[in-house]
Parts: sequence; structure tokens; C-alpha cells
Amino acid sequence: MELETPMNVPAGIRLQKFLAAAGVGSRRHCEELIVAGRVRVDGAVVAQLGARVDPDRQKVELDGRPVRAEPHRTYLADKPRGILCTSFDPEGRPTIVEWAAQMGADPNLRLYTIGRLDYDSEGLILLTNDGALAQAIAHPRHHVEKEYRAWLDRPAAREEIEAMLAGVEDNGETLRALDVVAERAGARPVLRIVLGEGRNRHIRRMLAVLGLRVRRLRRIRIGPLAESDLRGQPLRELAPSELDRLDAAR
Repeated sequence: MELETPMNVPAGIRLQKFLAAAGVGSRRHCEELIVAGRVRVDGAVVAQLGARVDPDRQKVELDGRPVRAEPHRTYLADKPRGILCTSFDPEGRPTIVEWAAQMGADPNLRLYTIGRLDYDSEGLILLTNDGALAQAIAHPRHHVEKEYRAWLDRPAAREEIEAMLAGVEDNGETLRALDVVAERAGARPVLRIVLGEGRNRHIRRMLAVLGLRVRRLRRIRIGPLAESDLRGQPLRELAPSELDRLDAAR
């Protein structure tokens, strides 16, 4: 049975907003779950995005499991290489959620990442159960800067750095950097690259177009949060003041 927009809870909150607040995922992801018919309210499928719910009086389920509001928590993590930014991998590879629990994150929380890092990339990433925060930080219109260090197979020429700043085309997308600084780490040439938005494999694709191969890629900053904010730990819960700094960067 499909439930129309509930008429008995006009003062309730939108279902997708409740799901996001409960840590199920971003608002958009929760809308997809509703449309897919995976959410039930008081036992009836709700497949319309206009539905409202009163969490205090009604039972909400996702795939047959109860969804309850939980306190919001956000972690800053130093993701190692060889970890997938997902909660489950059918091939059995290690995931960021499993790794975070091993590093001290609350295993009872529905954590997910804000943005992603490739399997072969490493560095700073945020994990949260706050869907509103995830949407606010990840949405391209907010342009939260992210900074990376890319170890290369050869030095980048000045013309190549200028091309990154101007933007290069790849598969119909324009890939550009806000800032690029050449440096050296031992014998290996390194670029510090700042992005205002991150497309899929943005840096690797941008450099590949220019004939540059990435040997190692590490994210070193997300907005105002840098590696030093980890305080020597692989994972640390952010304080309210740090979340305020992150919000101010949008």
C-alpha cells in the first residue's frame, strides 16, 4: 500500500528532512530512497516527497529497520590509501566507515563521508551523521576550498600550471584549479593544488590531460581545517567551535 501525503500530521517535518537529520544521508540521497519506495511510515510505503512525519508519534523505517534521530557528530579523519569512501563494498574491500570505527568513531552511528577521496588517494576527509551539514559543505555552490599535494612523475612546466588555472577540457567537463604552487619533496616534484569544487577524480584527470602522472595524492586542507587539526590522531571528533569555522567558510 502506498501512503499519500499524511493529512494527520500537518505540523510534522518533511520526511526527507527527518531522514537526513537522523543520519541516513544527505537530503538528496534521502529523497532518492523515498522515491525508490524503501521508506515506510507506520508500516505503509511513502513514495511522495511532499510527505510529512511526526517522529514522536509515528514509526519510520528504512528497508524494514527503524530510523531514529541520533545526536549529530562529525569527525575529521586522515584516510589512508586503500580505503573506500563508502559504508559497504560487495567485494569485501575495507571501507572508511569500518576503518573509522576501528579508529574510535562511535560504531552505532550512521556515518558517511562529506565528499569523497579515491581509493588510491589519502588525507583529510569529514565523516558525519548530520545530513544538513553534509549537504551544506558538499554542494558545489558553496565552494568550500580543498587543498592537495600531488607527487608527480616529472616537474610541471609553467605553461601547464597556467593551463590548470585557466581550465582544461576532459569528457565535456572543464577542470580547473584555483591555485597551483610548484614545490619539491626530496627528489620527487610536487604540486600544491587548491580546488573550489571537486569533480570525479578531478586532479588526476586534469593532470592526465596535460601528460602528468600522479604518483601520490594527499588532501591537506578542507576549508579552514588543516592536517594540524588532527592533533596527531588518525581521527578526531570536531568541537562545535570547529564546526562553526567550517560553516563560516561556506
